[in-house]
Amino acid sequence: MSDTLRDAALAVRENAHAPYSQFKVGAAIRTASGTVYRGCNVENVAYPEGTCAEAGAIAAMCAAGDREVVEVYVVAGSPTPVPPCGGCRQKLAEFGAGDVPVTLATVDGAEQRTTVAALLPGAFDAGHMA
Repeated sequence: MSDTLRDAALAVRENAHAPYSQFKVGAAIRTASGTVYRGCNVENVAYPEGTCAEAGAIAAMCAAGDREVVEVYVVAGSPTPVPPCGGCRQKLAEFGAGDVPVTLATVDGAEQRTTVAALLPGAFDAGHMA
């Protein structure tokens, strides 16, 4: 199944708006319904007003009424796989269980597999709000 996510992430990465950094990122997430949502980074000259690829995919998922992430794939044009930023780690933890697989990849095919919990140990969750 990851091939489908990889293809989706690679394709949407091409739509990234990265005129300042030239660092394009694509993300694809699969939900419990089996639907794949995609997102790319969108930079803004007024840093840090841009949007990360993972956040874009999550926003598309929510806009469609889906809520449960079961797999994540993130690809960037870098020499080694790039992990999500701290904010996106928290966003992934909001919608995905700790054991949700996350694949970090380069456009050249290098991959690193991890989980939401490994990316964000001790995640802040609704239980902290009680």
